[in-house]
Amino acid sequence: MHYKNILGALVFMSMLLNCKNDENSIPLINIIPQPLEINSSDGYFELNEFTGIIYDDDFKVSGDFLKSYLRTGLNKELNGPHKIQFIQDLNLSPEAYVLNIKKKSIDITAQSDQGAFYAIQSLRQLLPAAFENKTFSNTTTQIPCVLIKDQPEFSYRGMHLDVGRHLFSVDFIKKYIDALAMLKMNTFHWHLTEDQGWRIEIKKYPKLQEIAAYRQETLIGHYNDQPHQFDNQKYGGFYTQEEIKDIVQYANSRFITIIPEIELPGHSQAAIAAYPSLGCTNEPVKVATKWGVFEDIYCPKEETFAFLEDVLDEVLTLFPSRYIHIGGDEAPKTRWKNCDHCNELILREGLKDENELQSYFISRIENYLNSKGRQIIGWDEILEGGLAPNATVMSWRGVTGAVEAAKQQHHVIMTPTSHCYFDYYQSENEQEPLAIGGYLPLEKVYNFNPIPDELNDDETKFVLGAQGNVWTEYMQTSEQVEYMVFPRILAMSETVWSKKERKNYANFIKRLENFHERLDFLDINYANHLYEIQGELNSNNEGLSYHLKTLTEGKTIRFTLDNSEPLLSSKIYTNSILLKESVHVKAALFNSSNKLGETFSQYINLHKAVGQKIAIDTELNESYAGSGAQGLINGISGSNSRYGDKEWLGFSGKDIEITIDFNEKIQINSIKTRFYNGRGQWIYAPKHIFITFNNEEPVKVTILDSEDLVVPVNFQGHDDVKRLSFTIPNYGVISDGKQGAGNKAWTFIDEIIIN
Repeated sequence: MHYKNILGALVFMSMLLNCKNDENSIPLINIIPQPLEINSSDGYFELNEFTGIIYDDDFKVSGDFLKSYLRTGLNKELNGPHKIQFIQDLNLSPEAYVLNIKKKSIDITAQSDQGAFYAIQSLRQLLPAAFENKTFSNTTTQIPCVLIKDQPEFSYRGMHLDVGRHLFSVDFIKKYIDALAMLKMNTFHWHLTEDQGWRIEIKKYPKLQEIAAYRQETLIGHYNDQPHQFDNQKYGGFYTQEEIKDIVQYANSRFITIIPEIELPGHSQAAIAAYPSLGCTNEPVKVATKWGVFEDIYCPKEETFAFLEDVLDEVLTLFPSRYIHIGGDEAPKTRWKNCDHCNELILREGLKDENELQSYFISRIENYLNSKGRQIIGWDEILEGGLAPNATVMSWRGVTGAVEAAKQQHHVIMTPTSHCYFDYYQSENEQEPLAIGGYLPLEKVYNFNPIPDELNDDETKFVLGAQGNVWTEYMQTSEQVEYMVFPRILAMSETVWSKKERKNYANFIKRLENFHERLDFLDINYANHLYEIQGELNSNNEGLSYHLKTLTEGKTIRFTLDNSEPLLSSKIYTNSILLKESVHVKAALFNSSNKLGETFSQYINLHKAVGQKIAIDTELNESYAGSGAQGLINGISGSNSRYGDKEWLGFSGKDIEITIDFNEKIQINSIKTRFYNGRGQWIYAPKHIFITFNNEEPVKVTILDSEDLVVPVNFQGHDDVKRLSFTIPNYGVISDGKQGAGNKAWTFIDEIIIN
């Protein structure tokens, strides 16, 4: 290797925490995401003020990053006996690396600067966490000897951030990019335009900065809260082009590609507020002050295309990315259907309907961007009416769009709501901060497989990777963004980097618990649910029992059954709790001296249906399968405010029939259940249901129309019941002017309580 420059940097620091200088002990290698191959050996490399860093211009970005990361403020440049050296190997793939830590040297081998940069991120995690904010004052630290060979599983490894709903500082955007880089992600999807705010300076259209960037007020609380209330505070702002250039350059120095998103044809009310002629009605509208889907979308006329091409011209000068994201999602066609120009355009172009008009719209934008040497990415709605020729599809409404696109030989990025939406709740703890809804725990993110089962080997090649999405309707501060992102981003990083065979959730949890200290030093406001307890009802030959578990090892669960708070002196949980009557279980995790985490609390109602046989004639939705059919009669009721926990079952646009068979005839005094009614999220309680006892005539139960979040249903019982059936018709199509208009509603049902 010919070295053009020899650069020294000095390093310091104390022993690795809890590590002894024992040649016979091999420490746990706590790296996230999990490398492809790790081989530990005896001994340590001693990092001190005589350590040299040697690299040439081929590794300037990664070498400079490491030099800056290790610097203590001394100015010596040394090529000491203990050195860190960069070696080029053209046989490696561009993002691969080999990190070989020996007693006398650290060798970083890569084909490219980017691969070397990822090696440094692994080396970084082998150093004490206090390196992150330069708090070490000692002059020596020891790094365990290890050989790591590594490369990513997927080429696209991304995170998204919506700044349209809430705006975040340039400093935070850089902090966010730093986190992505540390976890070997390579793409930042920056959602810059929305109904609620336009966030990018476009010099040719100053009203985008003057009008579209600001809304007059913001919704208070959740969209499902009725009636809606607002804060009466003007809100907004935008990133100047100079700020964007600075951020793009910063990202490039960390091998992060920024893909900007300029929404079209929908989610464009803010732009239409600034320039009403871009809409179909030419009437003034306001920048949206609440969340959702709005009917004012870009009208496909020449003026609109000229505007968008001008906007994109300025966007292209700021972002060198191959891809430009154009949205394409949630574009109601109401305005188009009532627009003479749109109807004439459909006839002139020989289009079938408004869906094909959207495809025409997307194709025109794609052709323009292709002429500039760029490609488009769009949400999976761009499949409607025919997919633009060279488009990449970002599949968010499940995996169906991804499968359809891949089978058409289009590239796909996986980001389904079921596994990738970090605006969903991550814990069932009722103390969690307000979120949009849903339930996406850490384990579900970790176990996500970006390759749909429906694809064959040839088709899987079109799946580029996956990303986590962060929609910020309910994230007003950067601290709240961090809380919702961490630690799920760590699980996502391993999903897209690590080979499936290398993943192990229990091992990941051990590494994550260790990683918390690093997040503390980085001043990242992460959510810590590692010390929470989960419960599950089990039924076997011995009867009903309740099982408790926790994620972390080496801790003790203590519990009570009388609704009292568990203490260090409370009973230790060793195996399942046998249930003979209704109880209120409370449990907490303890170490030898202290309680860890929040108290787990669960009332278990042993009503007459618990443990009986139940069947549902409709296939459960993967995203909202709760605890399965048996979860409707497990004695546990769902949340009063969330529909995405383990107890609510959700069905999209379908009628449902539920049958409960009892072991013997019983007397029923009353039947209770309830339906979720979150209309802002397309969830409607049914208008009526039918209850059938045995094989008798069904009894119709009318449900009053209500704006309440949860709608209860109570019904009198019956004697000598062996079979009980519920027929639940779907609410039907959501009416115009409502969120989800034109779509069939969701039905969510909770515990069926039989007394």
